[in-house]
Amino acid sequence: MDIELKKLSITDGVDIYKMLQEIPNNENGYINSVNGMKFEEFKEWLIKDDNLSKSTELIDGWKVPSSTYWLYIDGRPVGVGKIRHFLTEKLKEEGGHIGYAIRPSERNKGFGRILLKALICEASLIGIPKVLLTIRKDNIYSFKVAMACGGGVENITDIRYFIWINCNQK
Repeated sequence: MDIELKKLSITDGVDIYKMLQEIPNNENGYINSVNGMKFEEFKEWLIKDDNLSKSTELIDGWKVPSSTYWLYIDGRPVGVGKIRHFLTEKLKEEGGHIGYAIRPSERNKGFGRILLKALICEASLIGIPKVLLTIRKDNIYSFKVAMACGGGVENITDIRYFIWINCNQK
């Protein structure tokens, strides 16, 4: 199996677009704003998202800099992940550092674990020593993936788990 994590590029094309059309708009807390967009709108979104990854401070008073990545397996995009470079108080309550989704046609194949591990490595390269994941309690698959990637539960509310993962794991 050939595994590759690619950072979003403004030249990304129809293969990524089709994957993002397959991933629901809002599923288990992952917001996929590209779902339902026209291809031309997607190309504009790529430019905005690329610019967001180059920021160093809050944008519009609330958006944090973030980087988007695509997980490719055997040359086909199967997942998307986002790393927020730092957290606001709101993101500490809902959102965390990392959000990700696997396209429905590629689920239950272990790709979530592969993607999360790769995103943790990238977070370390960005300079984040540990990442927070806020996982809805009904999302048992993401909970299991986070725990398998070295997660430790810091807190549990009626709605979600708060899981920290050290980015410098061996």
